[in-house]
Amino acid sequence: MIRKLVLFTRGIETLWYFSEQIGKTFERLGYEVFYFDQCHEYDSLSKLLWFCEPKVTAAVSFNFDGCSGEDYMIDAKGINFFEAREIPFINIVVDHPFYYHKFLPYLPKDYTQISIDREHEAYLRRFFPDMKRGPFLPLAGTSLWREDTLPGWEKRPVDVVFTGNYTPPSVFEEAITRHDDEYTEFYYGIIDDFIKHPHMGMMEGIIRHLTESVEGIDEAGIKECMPNMIFIDLYVRHYFRGEVVKALVDAGITVRCFGAGWDKLSCRHPENIIRGDVLDSLGCLQQISRAKISLNVMPWFKEGAHDRVFNSMLNGAVCFTDWSRYLQEELKDKEDLMFYELDHLDTLPEQIQTLLKDREKWEQMQKQAYQTAKARHTWEHRARRIHEEILCKIP
Repeated sequence: MIRKLVLFTRGIETLWYFSEQIGKTFERLGYEVFYFDQCHEYDSLSKLLWFCEPKVTAAVSFNFDGCSGEDYMIDAKGINFFEAREIPFINIVVDHPFYYHKFLPYLPKDYTQISIDREHEAYLRRFFPDMKRGPFLPLAGTSLWREDTLPGWEKRPVDVVFTGNYTPPSVFEEAITRHDDEYTEFYYGIIDDFIKHPHMGMMEGIIRHLTESVEGIDEAGIKECMPNMIFIDLYVRHYFRGEVVKALVDAGITVRCFGAGWDKLSCRHPENIIRGDVLDSLGCLQQISRAKISLNVMPWFKEGAHDRVFNSMLNGAVCFTDWSRYLQEELKDKEDLMFYELDHLDTLPEQIQTLLKDREKWEQMQKQAYQTAKARHTWEHRARRIHEEILCKIP
């Protein structure tokens, strides 16, 4: 029976924050939790050796921390630490799986992968059918407030906030044009298709173009090509991130953006972008707590959710987000949040201005959103599902 857990901190800040949030719930559930410090890896490794006990210890990671071939986790025979000690390893992957093919040789034998988007699950079923998969587990949110302490309208001096970085799509042109003109045309054809059809899933769009354009390509060839398409995912997500903010600021709406790169957005009215600092996860939650509206642009999760949606709901800012099938199934438009369409951004400024003029509607949505997210979309809920559906079933 599992009663001890290893989690990973001091790597990518967002993932570290997620680990701390689920760790709090695991501790309340009675697990003894060891937080592996990736900035002091050898000191942590010596402590980990004493902590781990076969048959009673498991590891829970985000994005392959602890199983991505780190030198300090591989012994002289090339065996992963957790495999050598018969410790089950659970990995929550918060990006599309095609980013991580390179890590597959390092995975311990007793490995379970959790997807945060149902398209990612379909990708694993198609290309890695032998990989053990856990339950579909969307990203979740963290609240800084109880419902009775949630800052109201008058305590929110910011109309619209966006928490996230921006990279100009031109940055990815080197990858797009690195071969000849035929390849360049092929890549831009895929990008243009996503821009015209923003409801289309990443796997669906890329595979369709590969099968239509590459004569004789088979399943193995498609699988081999997929990791070479990462820049397409990055291009379209940042393209639309820029287009959404541009649609608002050029319509006269001030948007306070916390993150790097917003000085590089080309728009007619850059004076309406109020640039803030690059913030950690807690800082983002604090800024969302000062805003009436929190803007979200999905990182092409068409069958999942982003934590920014639930963070907004849990910290009292009405979330405006583009569509995903999961969000449409799980949340009510104009009650829990407001949907907008990436291919109709001309209507977004009016949507936001209308809500900012209707305090009563905003207050109704703030209350409803908080209650909905608090009832089923916190990291406590995700940790409990891992406990119930994976950890409790390990013999």
